[in-house]
Amino acid sequence: MAGNDDEYVYDEVTGEWLPASEMAAKAAEANAVRDAAGNVLANGDAVTLIKDLKVKGTGQTLKQGTVIRSIRLTDNPEEIDCRHDTIKGLVLRTEFVRKKN
Repeated sequence: MAGNDDEYVYDEVTGEWLPASEMAAKAAEANAVRDAAGNVLANGDAVTLIKDLKVKGTGQTLKQGTVIRSIRLTDNPEEIDCRHDTIKGLVLRTEFVRKKN
């Protein structure tokens, strides 16, 4: 490993020295925002609600199967920012949505 020390990172989980690029890929995968089915979500994706959700402060219920378009990821990997026709500033938990294919 002489001469290549700066290209490898010690993985405490496996106890092995791994290429820095591989460790970066693992970190990105671990921090990915996922829906209820484990699909990776990205800005601009459309999602479908997997259950009826009462929206706090509005008295409205979003029904299962409602499609939400153009989501935005937040700093919290368990929440997404959404727009809905009747609700401004809607934030949904990723456990209640599934990516629309």
